[in-house]
Order: sequence, then structure tokens, then C-alpha cells
Amino acid sequence: MAEALRDSHHSVVGIAAPYLRRGQSDDTNPMHWDRLRNCALAHGIPWTPSEDLRADRVPADTDVVLAAHSHAFIGRHTRARARVAALGYHPSLLPLHRGRDAVRWTVRDKDRVTGGTVYHLTERTDGGPIAAQEHVLTPPGHTAQQLWRDLLAPLGIRLILRVLRDLEDGVRVEVPQDEACATWEPAMDTPPLFKPELPALGNMSTESVIADRWALVDR
Repeated sequence: MAEALRDSHHSVVGIAAPYLRRGQSDDTNPMHWDRLRNCALAHGIPWTPSEDLRADRVPADTDVVLAAHSHAFIGRHTRARARVAALGYHPSLLPLHRGRDAVRWTVRDKDRVTGGTVYHLTERTDGGPIAAQEHVLTPPGHTAQQLWRDLLAPLGIRLILRVLRDLEDGVRVEVPQDEACATWEPAMDTPPLFKPELPALGNMSTESVIADRWALVDR
């Protein structure tokens, strides 16, 4: 996601990400580092460990806080640092499959249709107004990893870039989620939602964007 922002001429002003890739333990080996951490190092972008991210670590000129399939809750003080918007990407057709294991539940439930949603972050986890949404058909036999890699991650990048273009053009879309259709699935085998404030940081062309860790890239 950070590379896509840079390729689209958005200026990334900071990144918050875990120290290590999932399943790795050697912090002395950059090959074991989280990909977004390595991206920050490669491009000279300030990096903050996920657990240390608080509002005071967000640059003053940040326009957008972006949590791209984050496994952490972005608190109100961090969201308030964004001059334009605080956005999240969730790999489901919200309000369906709220929760951190949306892709795995989609596969488990054998959903024939799924999709991705960019939404405005609020105090309600995965419950903010929708900025953009698109559906895809679930290929038979796909694992959660394949579904994420082949369809939902690329879809998320396209939707996020679309919303950022809208914001640059002064178009702000906020469609309330239908709570009557909402579902919440618990995490299958992962820790509870991380509460300290966690994004990656970025800049929208001459303005700024904060981009969170693309959490399932390595899965």
C-alpha cells in the first residue's frame, strides 16, 4: 500500500508497523522485519513501532490517517490529527463480517460473493460510514490467503486510491452502514484487537496521508 501511494504521487510522511513479519523472531535480520518497516527504511520515511503509535507521533501536516486492513483500533486522538479524513480498509462487504478475521470467515462460510470496503474510522470498530465499496465473486476452492492475495488486497489498493482522488477533488462520501445487516465474527486464533493507536503515516500529494500496516500481505 505504501508503494502504491508513492507511485500515485502521494507523499508518505511516516509509517507505523510491527517490528517483525508474522512468525519471525530475529530483529537483527532485516529479512525478518515487517515489510512496511523495510519500506520505511528504504525510502527514509520515519517509522514508529506499532505499540508506540500515539497521536503525538503523527506529523502535524497529516491530512489522512489510513488503516489498511489493520488489526488495531485507531483512537480518537490519533484520528483527530488528520486534517481531511481518517480511513480504514476492511476486506468484506461491510457491515458483513466485521472483525479481524473477515477473509477467513468468508471462506469458512462459503460466501459466493465478497468484496472490500473503505470506510471512515469512528469509535465503533469497522462500523463507520462507507466511502467506497466493491464486490467480487469468491473463486471456488480459494484459501483465505489466496482470496486476500489475488482479489481483496488489490481491490483495497484500488478503492483507497479512488477515495483519495475523491478527497483531493473535494468529494467526500459517507454512507451510513445498515446496522440491521451487520455481523461480527470473533478472531479465530489471534489475540484480541490491539487498542493503542496504530496507523502508518502518509501524505496526499502536497497534503498528507497516514497509512497503516497492510496486515495480511505476508500470509
